Amino acid sequence: MRRTLLLTALLALLCAPAASAATTWVVRGAGFGHGIGMSQYGAYGFAQQGSSYDQILAHYYRGTELGRASNRPVRVLLQASDPFVRFRGATRASGGRTLNPGTTYVVRPAGSGRLALFAGSRRVSTYSGSFRAFRRGRTLQLLGGAINGVSSGSYRGSIALHPGGAGGVSAVNSLPVDDYVKGVVAGEMPSGWHIQALRAQAVAARTYGLATNKSGATFDQYPDTRSQVYLGLKGETARTNQAVADTARQIVTYNGEIATTFFFSTSGGRTEDVQNSFIGSEPQPYLQSVPDPHDGISPKHRWRFRFSAGSLGAKLGAPGALKSVRVIKRGSSPRIVSARVTGSRGSTTLSGPSIRARLGLFDTWAYFNRVSTSQARQSGARAASAAFPELVGSIMPAPRSRSAVVERREGRGWQRVAGVELRRGGRFRTTVSVSGRYRVRSGDIAGPPVRVRD
Repeated sequence: MRRTLLLTALLALLCAPAASAATTWVVRGAGFGHGIGMSQYGAYGFAQQGSSYDQILAHYYRGTELGRASNRPVRVLLQASDPFVRFRGATRASGGRTLNPGTTYVVRPAGSGRLALFAGSRRVSTYSGSFRAFRRGRTLQLLGGAINGVSSGSYRGSIALHPGGAGGVSAVNSLPVDDYVKGVVAGEMPSGWHIQALRAQAVAARTYGLATNKSGATFDQYPDTRSQVYLGLKGETARTNQAVADTARQIVTYNGEIATTFFFSTSGGRTEDVQNSFIGSEPQPYLQSVPDPHDGISPKHRWRFRFSAGSLGAKLGAPGALKSVRVIKRGSSPRIVSARVTGSRGSTTLSGPSIRARLGLFDTWAYFNRVSTSQARQSGARAASAAFPELVGSIMPAPRSRSAVVERREGRGWQRVAGVELRRGGRFRTTVSVSGRYRVRSGDIAGPPVRVRD
């Protein structure tokens, strides 16, 4: 009987599973945005260090100069293919039609590409196509929600009404470029920032608005991040309007031609070559990677995400169970240009922008670490001689320091209990003296918590 009990106990020990096992993927990165052109936080940092707006622009757009643009109109799409459009504040409409600024007018489709203008239930006029409403020197109010998120906003210039491409009516705000930029700057940069940064933003926004107009379409710009954020009068402040006035009609040029002045929030310390971020784009001499030494003031200068193996594999479309994410090519910053995602049933290649979009990362400047931790399975002579439980696992790829620390959960925090050397392949094995929840950490790479039992 005693021999049977001993044999049963030995078999239970040999077959006992690890008390707990877990794997976490840690994605560490830098920056926020596409990485091309002017970093807004970097510009703010340069301004704080005494740089002028023209020096800031020359740093980010290498080999460029400041030029002067005509104050031609910019057309901004505000409402697209809505069932109807309402506005007020206009005194005139196309065709010499006089309007009452205190009246709310409604524009509805009238069939065959025509638009009907109503005041209440009274039809004021019918247009065979597009028409324009305006009030010289005053703003108009576009009622209802707009694409920019502004409800019943006021806008400088005129409102052009067009038959919608998908039916209904579209409303487009047409206004001089400097008036347009007044509605952009505070939407793209905090108005309390240094005036030199605001001036740099005004010039970049003005240049971008003129360089990227959609020639031949009914509008030039979207009022959101597909172009740049435009809020109309709601987006204007005294300081940002002053920055626009201080730089009136100034634009960035390269070899005498208007430049495409991309800008974004945070570089992480270096911008990127345009072809490495906008895959398929042609290289541009003025959109090359440059150091960004004052970008560290951004809250997204450095960041970190954590994923379970199942979640990361599903988001990246790994064939089978996720095994590895290996970067094939990095840009100059070094943002990911392409990476290979390998699963248990094969592999797939993704671009850096695709990885960013799938994972919801702030930028493509990213590094992947797989951290696995479990309590060691003991058997045979090792089990008989083990005085304490062991923690095993790996950090892959291994950090350069080749070292990590073991931490035990204490209250709401973590307490260091031991150091550990990472072996080949980033593997580690170490003993712990008491039961509890443990994790292994190397720098800012923290593994999953694991319950260890005596």
